[in-house]
Amino acid sequence: MDTTAIIVTIVGLGLAAFVLWYFFFSARQTASAVSSSSGVQEVDITVKGGYSPDIIEVERGKPVQLSFYRDEENSCSEELLMPDFSIRRDLPAFKTTLVELLPEKAGTFPFTCGMGMLRGSLVVK
Repeated sequence: MDTTAIIVTIVGLGLAAFVLWYFFFSARQTASAVSSSSGVQEVDITVKGGYSPDIIEVERGKPVQLSFYRDEENSCSEELLMPDFSIRRDLPAFKTTLVELLPEKAGTFPFTCGMGMLRGSLVVK
């Protein structure tokens, strides 16, 4: 191998390591739902290269309203999937989409974009 091949290999391995870290090991933000006067647990989530916050804590047996604001046009973030609640929503760019659900059992329930690259979790206590 010549010097150019070694440099290209090292750079490629570094980029692959960065992608793995970014999608699987980077810092995560947690938010607890705020209950409104009507008893609905509300959380605002920004969608821009990921979900912020990406871990949402709610109480079991109380209605939840998640407000997803999509702050980008990236095609990966245009769809939201919450398979454990049979929810699929299109998220239009630069608009807020409300998702309402009633968590009846405790546990951790993942949600993703349509491609499965953007990930978050709904933690029901």
